[in-house]
Amino acid sequence: MLLDTASLYYRAYFGVPDSVKAPDGTPVNAVRGLLDFIGRLVQDHRPDDLVACMDADWRPHWRVELIPSYKAHRVAVETPTGPDVEETPDTLTPQVPIIEAALDAFGIARVGVEGYEADDVIGTLTARADGPVDIVTGDRDLFQLVDDARGRRVLYPLKGVGTLQVTDEAWLREKYGVDGSGYADLALLRGDPSDGLPGVPGIGEKTAAKLLEAFGDLAGIVAAIDDPKAKLTPTQRKRLDESRPYLAVAPKVVRVASDVPVPAFDPVRPHAPKHPEAVDALVHQWGLGGAVARLSSALRP
Repeated sequence: MLLDTASLYYRAYFGVPDSVKAPDGTPVNAVRGLLDFIGRLVQDHRPDDLVACMDADWRPHWRVELIPSYKAHRVAVETPTGPDVEETPDTLTPQVPIIEAALDAFGIARVGVEGYEADDVIGTLTARADGPVDIVTGDRDLFQLVDDARGRRVLYPLKGVGTLQVTDEAWLREKYGVDGSGYADLALLRGDPSDGLPGVPGIGEKTAAKLLEAFGDLAGIVAAIDDPKAKLTPTQRKRLDESRPYLAVAPKVVRVASDVPVPAFDPVRPHAPKHPEAVDALVHQWGLGGAVARLSSALRP
């Protein structure tokens, strides 16, 4: 089980009231919510391995070089020598170090790699895995990793993690008309304002799906631009032709990496807190007794 950690703690932050606070008044709603998310996931799915994948860089420079608008609207402060500072709610930012400390205290593997997003870590670990993989994320971008033949599916939270959309190839075909490998092509054609991806003007989700059905993949669509026999409307042909520079670079931006230099780590799900004293300190300082007790119980064999 691979957790898109930032996606989940954002959901926890907005799903748990900010009246949940530590004894000193610091909001800990995202911390408590994430620990409860993980406890429920472990309880319901009993994964052998459990990895919290992290954004070491939420807006990698190599993606921005290809598409400068990539996540540009979410930048709070540009940092020439390192990751840009993302615009986040004031009361969430201080909770992230507490979340990281809690994961470490429990012994839940926490993996981030400089210059890469959590999505890329997830893509790499999924590619390496020998057995089935459940990816837990609120980000549809990771639908591109769905692969029934290899047991890769996405668990997409609809309401907390008690109600999960189990995303497999049948679900994708019903919803979008593509399988996992086709989802990235659909996404880049359609565009995504939340990620600053412009897409091809005039081509929405349904048109993108029809083009992929007709021509197979992005390469087939690009080849069709120059084929007078290809069944493209004059407007589609013109817009696709004008979008060639974007279509040439968008796949590298949209598709998650599968070759990230992930350091060695132990993915095995802990059956009890690895550092009980650190867990006790977190409970005392941040008032996390209930969430810690629930997660500890869920982890037991």
